[in-house]
Amino acid sequence: MSAAAHRRARTWPGAALSGVLAAATTLAVAQLVAVLVAPRAAPLVAVGGAFIDATPPPLKDFAIATFGTNDKLVLLLGMGVVIAVAAAVAGVLARRRFWLGGGVVVALALVGAVAGATRANAGTFAVAPSLVGGLVGLLALRLLLSRLPGGRAATTAAATTGSAGAATDVAHSPTTARPAGTGPTRRTFVATALLTAAFAATAGAGAQLLSKATQSVEAARRALKLPTPARRAPALPAGVESGVTGADPFVTPNEDFYRIDTALDIPQVDADTWRLRIHGMVEEEVEISYQDLLDADLVESWVTLTCVSNVVGGKLAGNAKWLGLPVRELLARARPTDGADMVLSTSIDGFSASTPLEALTDDRDALLAIGMNDEPLPAVNGYPVRMVVPGLYGFVSATKWLVDLEVTRYADARAYWTDRGWSEKGPIKTASRIEVPASFARVPAGQVAIGGTAWAQQRGITGVEVQVDRGEWLPATLAAEANVDTWRQWSFVWDATPGLHQLTVRATDGTGEVQTADRVETVPDGATGQHSISVTVE
Repeated sequence: MSAAAHRRARTWPGAALSGVLAAATTLAVAQLVAVLVAPRAAPLVAVGGAFIDATPPPLKDFAIATFGTNDKLVLLLGMGVVIAVAAAVAGVLARRRFWLGGGVVVALALVGAVAGATRANAGTFAVAPSLVGGLVGLLALRLLLSRLPGGRAATTAAATTGSAGAATDVAHSPTTARPAGTGPTRRTFVATALLTAAFAATAGAGAQLLSKATQSVEAARRALKLPTPARRAPALPAGVESGVTGADPFVTPNEDFYRIDTALDIPQVDADTWRLRIHGMVEEEVEISYQDLLDADLVESWVTLTCVSNVVGGKLAGNAKWLGLPVRELLARARPTDGADMVLSTSIDGFSASTPLEALTDDRDALLAIGMNDEPLPAVNGYPVRMVVPGLYGFVSATKWLVDLEVTRYADARAYWTDRGWSEKGPIKTASRIEVPASFARVPAGQVAIGGTAWAQQRGITGVEVQVDRGEWLPATLAAEANVDTWRQWSFVWDATPGLHQLTVRATDGTGEVQTADRVETVPDGATGQHSISVTVE
């Protein structure tokens, strides 16, 4: 092995580590700057948000089906891995030609700056976090490489301390050995690396502490006392729970409610400054504050929400008691003009949904919700205000962190997911699922309790049937119905015999329509099919 090759073999791990530490410094400093001047422009959040926006529907469905509500965590971890690999490569390149590795750092910083500047409500200084972080990262990379023993930067630095002739020789021959006793040592590199890591950790921790100190949204939410509703939700009838051990509860706790949205970080919206504008094809524009909502005649309603990405038998559905103002009351004040057929609702993070105007003006409880299960809306569920529209999938109705309602026409405006291949309208399809026993469970022979839920919002569930091993359909026992906008639990007692068995469920809605067995994927307007599981009876 030549001397140059031997030197490269000895120094590339240190160079790769230098790149990774420089990247960590970049991200930490960028996060700190973002907290100070542009919270929505932190590089990881901005780039991750741009990636989510650009994700094709099939890839989105794969992520949700594979990772469920952990899809955003997986995205962040994946971004971390990609950044670490790119940073290591940048360090190795910069060991030989600093401009090559530095170019990678500059490119990543520019990507972050562009992503930050193009986010909704990014602010004037949206490019600052990525650019400042990139500059500090370049300086950190230069410093680390200059302390790397045996590297090109170290050799050149050492050569400049010798005679002019020696310096000339080294400049022309990177393999020239540095004079004994000069230049960096392994100890100096380790010390510099530790200091850089400590700086990055301190900057990151400072960003977290400063973020907590400057964000009072959660404290205000917790301190909020919800007003007494003008119309309370009817008390739940006895028997809404099926009584099957292990089945999902009728009321989904707030902390367990599914979360599917496009926000990589949870928007922190100050209720004191929040405003909702109703405009577009209206005779009178309307703007309301959060206090206006608190002072209004609010209503409570039990409503089950369902995500259009929910696969057959999936868990992306939840039932809660919502408190809010009927949207129809605000639209009545605004007075939509002839020809309007859609309301485009927009979130503070730029997400939009296209809701049929009819669904917001009829007698269903389509709400501007501020409360959930007797608590102020959690931030992850849309605090301070979100939409809740019975009978429609969330992608066309359930806008969180709501800030704008535009009365318009389907012919004139398109929503976030409509531009990505999904349908303009999304009425919820009749669905049912088996929750107990779990798929591939092993159960004892004899009487086995089977249970689950079914839903068909705006139509209600009037029957559920269970099939064993493709035999005849047998009626299940329905729990009591709260209203047609909530799911309904069911149970079935199975006289199980030893062996491998297949269990299937189907529901019938209030119109008499039986849940279809035809399998259809979620795109463009929701999945269909009957949920089946396999169990082993011992």
